[in-house]
Amino acid sequence: MIAGYRITTAPTNANGGKCIWAFAEKSGSAYFIKQFLEPKRPKDDARDSPSLRIRRQLAREFEERHRTIMKRLQPDASGGGNLVLATDFFHEGSTYYKVTERIDTSSLEKPQALEPRQKMVLLKTLGSSVKQLHDIDVVHGDLKPLNVLVQKRDGAAFHAAKLIDFDDSYVAGRPPAPEDIAGDSVYGAPEWRRYVQRDDSAGPDRLTCAVDVFALGLMTHLYLTGELPRHDARFGSPADAVNAGERLRLDPRLSDEIQGLLRATTQADPKQRPRMMTYLKALSDPKVCALQHRRPGSEAPKKTPTGESSALPPRTSRVRLNLKPRTDNPAPASRPAPAEPAPPEPDSTPAPATPPAPRSSRVRINLGNRSRDRNAP
Repeated sequence: MIAGYRITTAPTNANGGKCIWAFAEKSGSAYFIKQFLEPKRPKDDARDSPSLRIRRQLAREFEERHRTIMKRLQPDASGGGNLVLATDFFHEGSTYYKVTERIDTSSLEKPQALEPRQKMVLLKTLGSSVKQLHDIDVVHGDLKPLNVLVQKRDGAAFHAAKLIDFDDSYVAGRPPAPEDIAGDSVYGAPEWRRYVQRDDSAGPDRLTCAVDVFALGLMTHLYLTGELPRHDARFGSPADAVNAGERLRLDPRLSDEIQGLLRATTQADPKQRPRMMTYLKALSDPKVCALQHRRPGSEAPKKTPTGESSALPPRTSRVRLNLKPRTDNPAPASRPAPAEPAPPEPDSTPAPATPPAPRSSRVRINLGNRSRDRNAP
């Protein structure tokens, strides 16, 4: 018995990090109870010393953070049905405990096998839960598949994502100290990695809700394709690769809209990542969650500020060519590179009187220096 909760299963550390957990019962209801291995709360009558004062301060900060998050996350809040929140937080002796209602912990193993509409609903329920946290300035802090239960209730048409484990949550800009903050290096954001490594470029104020947005971008790629975005094997995580200036390699089968969304969510600068409302709007059509058949190695074309593709239109089998020497200025450097090296510019000296050599069947064409309307034939 612990504070009135009767432990009904053997305590375990499986996927528990710095905790031990078990199932319990109280007043006829089933619960999930977690015991924190650290910090330890000093006894009230303990003899004062410098080390004791430090331990007391750590315990106060730990307790304050948990109670603040519990106060902000109310179980009866609108739209909170997919958040599995704590119902009790206490200490017994020097040990802290947290309790939630017991739920079915089974989770769909392969969300990528769902059809597009199911994927869209799944991602939107997850995104809505994350948005609910961000609306009250709370960072989940350890967003990863292990903390998301993908389930479908009996009689329900769609799978939903239940977000769990808020033990490592904190108010935006007020994270725990680098030695105390939790998280997963695979899903951690670039600024979180630098903060843990005590890099001066990432102070506490840099750890905002955008930390979750980076992790959500990686999880979106995983739920749609079954794999995380790829990066050079020299780096231990996507965040390390992004911090080194590397561009994550997205699955080319993803739709243009999803590729654009994931490029935005995984940017190095947290201030440039989209807010959750933008994420949810991008999932307004099931078609964006369908995998496309693209040529291996290809990627969705970049979008201009007007929304138009910057890629050249595909060449057809019949091309009208202007074989006269060009006299206008070359195209600006921002134009797409030509498909083949451009021929040298004609010399300013008069052409020789001898007729030009007959043209062969192979013509080298500079398609990059077009000054006419791009929609012209």
